[in-house]
Amino acid sequence: MNYAIIAAGEGSRLAQEGVALPKPLVKLNGKEMIRRLIDIFLANDASSISIIVNEQMTQVQEYVSGLKLDVPLNIVVKSTPSSMHSFFELRDFLRDGKFCLTTVDTIFKEEEFSKYIQAFIADKDADGMMAVTDYIDDEKPLYVGVDNDMKITGFLDSSDNCKYISGGIYGLTPKAIKTLEDCLNTGQSRMRNFQRQLVSDKLNLKAFPFAKIVDVDHAEDIIKAEQFLKS
Repeated sequence: MNYAIIAAGEGSRLAQEGVALPKPLVKLNGKEMIRRLIDIFLANDASSISIIVNEQMTQVQEYVSGLKLDVPLNIVVKSTPSSMHSFFELRDFLRDGKFCLTTVDTIFKEEEFSKYIQAFIADKDADGMMAVTDYIDDEKPLYVGVDNDMKITGFLDSSDNCKYISGGIYGLTPKAIKTLEDCLNTGQSRMRNFQRQLVSDKLNLKAFPFAKIVDVDHAEDIIKAEQFLKS
């Protein structure tokens, strides 16, 4: 399984709230968020790990450049206008079979993630498997419509009686890269619009429910995330 981490955001809200470290290097229970993800990926059959970091985050660039892993580590340094554009910059590392992409501040329990990855590996029919959760603590959640078989029917800005929201963990196959490239070529932006296009392109997407996934957007979220992981 190839893995990718989007760590190209500026983390401006954390900085405004007095957090000195760039977001990827913020520690949760003593471990940097980016290192926590890398360790989880290594424990879940990683064949490569690719990371995009923005041009301004020199501390993060130095940190990831100094990592020594037992699998190929691909690093892209580029500032991008959205997560979808960051994904686009990583796409050439992800063309060889199934892959999993996530943002650096997506916090989940490792046990649930392992079950998710194993389910995605075992599924022979899905073009993608997206993590979803019914725990909603997001300023602008992306709601996910599903049918009785957990096939994704749509990505919505409003609830529309949807139980789940997107968890920010994207399990995909190379088939999704064509949709991604088409989105960029037609001037689209934002990951949620890319996900909507996957549905429009009739890719077979399945939802995998997590009990809880949290994002670290504010200083208070750091404490919440640490408590969540300890619970």
